[in-house]
Amino acid sequence: MTEPTDDKAELGHEQQILRAMRKTLTSVARDCAPRDGEPGPLSGETVENIRMCLGLIAAREAELAEKLGLARNERPRYADETPSAQVLQFTPPGGKH
Repeated sequence: MTEPTDDKAELGHEQQILRAMRKTLTSVARDCAPRDGEPGPLSGETVENIRMCLGLIAAREAELAEKLGLARNERPRYADETPSAQVLQFTPPGGKH
């Protein structure tokens, strides 16, 4: 049986691979995008295959994030930036906990 830290390291490595694949595919698509009404160099079938791959990558990234307990809507922010949400502590009426 593997240790949980090994699982997290393995999932993190898979996330790195998926991120690299996503970035590469989107770069290829961006570089091959048609300009000024000229036809693009990629066939419609290739474009659809790229879309399917990106969809599979996004689905797997969501599965990994769920396994690791990460929220998919989190965005990086600066350390000195004030959070947009504030955690409040409520005390029940009568002061009972």
